[in-house]
Amino acid sequence: MGAYIVRRILITLVMLLAASVLGFGVMKLTPGNYFQRLLQDPRIRRAYVEQEIAKRGLDKPVYHQYGLWLWRLGRADMGTSFIHNRPAADVIASRLANTLIMNLAAITLTWLVAIPLGIYAAVHQYRWSDKLLSALSFVGMSVPGFFLALLLMWIFAGMLGVLPAGGLTSVDHDQLSPLGKLTDYVAHLAIPTVVLAVGALASLQRITRGNMLEVLRQQYIVTARAKGLSEHRVIYRHALRNAINPLITIFGYEFAHLFSGAALMEIILNYPGMGMLMFEAIQAKDEPMVMAGFMMGALMLLLGNLLADILLAVADPRISYQ
Repeated sequence: MGAYIVRRILITLVMLLAASVLGFGVMKLTPGNYFQRLLQDPRIRRAYVEQEIAKRGLDKPVYHQYGLWLWRLGRADMGTSFIHNRPAADVIASRLANTLIMNLAAITLTWLVAIPLGIYAAVHQYRWSDKLLSALSFVGMSVPGFFLALLLMWIFAGMLGVLPAGGLTSVDHDQLSPLGKLTDYVAHLAIPTVVLAVGALASLQRITRGNMLEVLRQQYIVTARAKGLSEHRVIYRHALRNAINPLITIFGYEFAHLFSGAALMEIILNYPGMGMLMFEAIQAKDEPMVMAGFMMGALMLLLGNLLADILLAVADPRISYQ
């Protein structure tokens, strides 16, 4: 396993290099750049814009710009944001915790609810409870996230007034007690967490149900029941352990999305996360910010796949990486 992990890390570095070439090339293929747009503003002197272009090396050939960016990245320097005039890493760090907390809460809610519901639906196949859960899962997968966000805001913030309409904290957050600050955070996280969790929960519940149904039809499950094992032991000791492999793979992909934001939902709820930050950077062609976010997403995706492979080997003794 150790040699396999080292080999995968080396492959990850190569894939990150290839991803950086692709991302940088796509950015350069789009017409214009941030500073060329500034030339359209009569309040900004042309000499200043040309000075900034030369200072950042944007007047050099594309391969020279990429080499300079790669050299800085090798020294843990993601560049300076055009919009914020700050290191891109600092700007991302200011938003990263918000997105991480929101996504961790959504993933935790999703798995704590979806797995038990999927198991219950499989064990009670074709009963009214299974049909009800199936109908609710189809609704959850069909409802657009932005519509659900607006609906929850209208109900809980507008009609009932029990939750804030958006943002991360209240205006008087600094004056609250420690418990009050925690409560304020939780209240602001409630709607975005539920919006992110609903679609994923519905999908994961359906996948869990399908995997469990396939395993429950296997001969060794029939044999285990014939031996007189309790239904709880058959379901959770034998069936679930063999049905969990596809779920581990899904967990690897969800791990990859921990640092990514949902731009549309964050815009609607005015939530200061990575999604809104990257959306603004792409709109303004803030190349250092876009490339920093792109590389971070690519790294998390590759690490998520590696984590899923390791967990599969731990969970299933039949899997061995040579």
